[in-house]
Amino acid sequence: MKKRKVYIQAMAQISIQNPLTDEWIHRPVVHNTSYVRSIDPNFRDFLSSAESRRMGKLLKRALVTSLEVIRKSGIECPDAIITGTGLGCIENTEFFLDALCRNGEQLLKPTHFMQSTHNTISSLIGIHTKTYGYNITYAHKGVSFDSALQDAWTQFQLELIDSALIGGHDEMTPSYFTLLKKAKFVGQDREVCGETAVSVMLGSDKTKGLCLLSGFKLMYKPEMERLKRELSHMLDGAGISLDEIDAVMTGISGNELNDSYYQDVLPKLFGDIPILHYKHVFGESYTAPGLGFYAAACCLLYGKIPAFLYMDQSKAATSRPNYILLFNLFEGKSCSLILLEDICGK
Repeated sequence: MKKRKVYIQAMAQISIQNPLTDEWIHRPVVHNTSYVRSIDPNFRDFLSSAESRRMGKLLKRALVTSLEVIRKSGIECPDAIITGTGLGCIENTEFFLDALCRNGEQLLKPTHFMQSTHNTISSLIGIHTKTYGYNITYAHKGVSFDSALQDAWTQFQLELIDSALIGGHDEMTPSYFTLLKKAKFVGQDREVCGETAVSVMLGSDKTKGLCLLSGFKLMYKPEMERLKRELSHMLDGAGISLDEIDAVMTGISGNELNDSYYQDVLPKLFGDIPILHYKHVFGESYTAPGLGFYAAACCLLYGKIPAFLYMDQSKAATSRPNYILLFNLFEGKSCSLILLEDICGK
């Protein structure tokens, strides 16, 4: 079966960088603390006062980024809405459980309970945009966004859809940050913990494309030989060789435990190809790979990879990148390979 081409047609983010803009690629906001919450826009520019009051922060971020990519792409009713989230609306969950304990299971507010489930995010977007097609949520920790992307990629290849709104959304409350810090997932030396709200519109129309999603593979506990085989197969499908890859975007975060998973794999798999990282800019979260995907696409869109993304800045290139490969390795088990291609002049 001939591989179908899938284009990124619009993107939007709310994170610890300035929201709903790509300004970070020119002037990133620098954070010097390990726990940082998102820089939110004025939600009342997008939502009515009544809507804004009813929703938690994560729901507002997810809805606003989704509305922004719908506006940019012109696709008002995508064929699929697919969300990845590691924690869901954890703040609403805490509100509900706190009231449950404090009030002896009496006088509970149903809104906090209804908005605490993971699939609330996709459902809200579908209801607000009157999109009643395929709607699903993946909650797979550090590969939640990757799982959502895999679903969309598969459906495109099977010609079941022509457009898909993909999201990666997570928030980090102070109490949950404390728990995850004890588990050594976040908050270690030289690591920034953030929040994620990123939405991406995928479509089959090249005329509206920003860049091309050329290949995708999600694996669990792959041996090195399988990694090499899947990488070779992906590159063959794109008609390129390994040395044509301009850079590899990784999930290196500054956390010794997280980064140790990458140390042995990267040189064996990619040799001397320049290695990029993004979590020092956007922070760590379960759906941070969605921001890595967004950051790599921005590099292709603007025709440059800023020096601060390179692990070794002496390898920073000045030429326009053509191919960026994303490599996400979560807890040394779940792994994804994503190939993005520049379409400028092609």
